[in-house]
Order: sequence, then C-alpha cells, then structure tokens
Amino acid sequence: MLTLHHLEYSQSFRVLWLLEALGAEYELKSYDRDPKTRLAPAEYKALSPLGTAPVVTDGDMVLAESNAIMDFILDAHPQSDLRPAAGHKDRARHLFWFHAAQGTLMSMQGVAMVLTLLETRTPWPIRGILKAAFGQVRKLFVNARLNAVYDLMESDLGKQAFFGGDNLTAADITLVYPMYAARDRGVFDTDYPNISGWFVRIEAMPSYIAARAKDNRERINFLIR
Repeated sequence: MLTLHHLEYSQSFRVLWLLEALGAEYELKSYDRDPKTRLAPAEYKALSPLGTAPVVTDGDMVLAESNAIMDFILDAHPQSDLRPAAGHKDRARHLFWFHAAQGTLMSMQGVAMVLTLLETRTPWPIRGILKAAFGQVRKLFVNARLNAVYDLMESDLGKQAFFGGDNLTAADITLVYPMYAARDRGVFDTDYPNISGWFVRIEAMPSYIAARAKDNRERINFLIR
C-alpha cells in the first residue's frame, strides 16, 4: 500500500489532499519538525532521497518531488478527472498551471525567500548595500514575474472556476501550497476577486476539509521551508 510520509507544515499537504480527492487507499505517517532547527527529523531525512517533503513509499519504491508523486498516484487512477486526458478541452490549461506551480510560481517565491534570508542574516555593514541591490532584483525580476503570474491567474479564474478548467484538477491541488504562501503575505488582499473566489471554493470541498482534518493542525502554515 502507498504510504505518504507527511511532514508538518510542508508541501506534503498537497499529496494528502490529492489522495483524499481520489478516495484512494493509503497509509499516513506523520512527522514533526525538530523543535530547534524546524527542519525534518533524522528519520525522515534518511527516508527521502533529498531529505525533503513530500515523499511516498510503496514496497521498495521511494519517490520524492511533489509533482512526480502526483503523477505517480494519478497513473494508478487513470479514470480520474483530476488529470484531463489528451484531447480534453481543458488539457492544455491543466498542464500549464500544473507545471507553472513549480516551474514559475514556487521558483520565484524561492528566489524571494533567499534574497530575504541574505538581507536579514548579513552583517550590518553591508546589509544596506545588499538591500539596495536586491531591491532592484525584486522590482525588475522577481516581483515583475510574480505579478504577471498573479494577473494571469486572476484572468483565467474569471473564465473558468478552477485552474484546471471547469472542475478541480491536480493543477489546483499542486498550486495550493504557493497560493497560500502568497495569501499569507497579503498578496491577494485587494484586486484579486477571482482568486479569492477560488480559495472559497476549494476550502468548501469535502476532500480539502478531510485533508485538513488528517493534517491535524488548527491552521495549515504554507510558508516555504
């Protein structure tokens, strides 16, 4: 049986939600972060090829990387409408957002996080210089790219209810992590009514509610770690 090794406050919530949306049989094994370092515990790192979350096992098979795991799981459920088949009218839309989640949105959020870490942890004599330089990087590259993505999201969600089309797909599920990371920073507080509506729709879904309950946290913290 497939086992999801679920690390608290991590990207593995997406796999948990996918499994609930599929009604799949699986075992859930949860891990707490080290209270001091906030990193994954040693037993988790020993399991994952990269020492990162999420990771699933099935017999001798060990697989990491969120979208690889999601594709692997969906391969076992070929009749599911969570991955529109070739020729489906929403196939291209689903594929774009499924891969944009990792390839564009999370990569840009990751760059922003690294810039912030460098700014805050650099000795004070050069901190001001770095902030000025990184401010230009944010303005001309990171923020420009992120704003373009958010504007496209708002436009697409004005045409169809979900990122994958008229119905929930794995594109929506894989986007949930970076989208909550953005919302937690106040990105969608104004001017994004269609994105706000998407949050309302997914949070009302039984599969999402069930996944949150199994995550066993009062509030899911989607900060990138």
